[in-house]
Amino acid sequence: MGRRRRGAGVTVKVGVLASGSGSNLQALLDADLGPAQVAVVIVNVAGAKALERAKAAGVDAVFIDHRGHGSREAFDQAVVDALVAHGVEWVVLAGFMRLVTKVFLGAFENRVVNIHPSLLPAFPGVKAQAQALAAGVKVTGCTVHLVDDGMDTGPVLAQVAVPVLPGDDESKLSQRILQQEHRVLPRVVRALAEGRLVQDGPRRFHLELPGGVASLMSPAGLAS
Repeated sequence: MGRRRRGAGVTVKVGVLASGSGSNLQALLDADLGPAQVAVVIVNVAGAKALERAKAAGVDAVFIDHRGHGSREAFDQAVVDALVAHGVEWVVLAGFMRLVTKVFLGAFENRVVNIHPSLLPAFPGVKAQAQALAAGVKVTGCTVHLVDDGMDTGPVLAQVAVPVLPGDDESKLSQRILQQEHRVLPRVVRALAEGRLVQDGPRRFHLELPGGVASLMSPAGLAS
């Protein structure tokens, strides 16, 4: 892939998919994303707060009910059509609670990112925070990764380590991880829009971030 730097003044349209409250969406809407612009938000659950967040920010908000399609592929094609209609180049899964199919991935090859509340490949899937507590690990965190056709198995782009503290329960740990998600996701999206994604091999990528190449970060390193 190599580097694909963007020229000044070029807008890179981003589509965000969500199923719930959309707090990571809000982090994107509030951040300076450089050349990236959230062009459309697509939600698959009626009444999801993410729709309200998009409308409040003046961003096109689209509801596509996955139950109204005969197959996962048919639903994904409807989502792809909406993204293409908005000129989207990058897609962010921000609390989107569905696995995407090859129909989706074929339309946006290596251009779909997800954020997950663990240091992948540890604790994939749902309730990652509870998995971390049950395993007794001392450090967990969050991961931004490219999406493939597995569950949380795509190439890692960035990770933030979060300590598991004495007395943590699922709620407390989840909140501290979420704080770091809100910091790292906008940073990654901006870097992607600036063309800072470099492919090193078939499943190896890295981001050239300000200050150098980094994949694993500490919360302190994201304070600015």
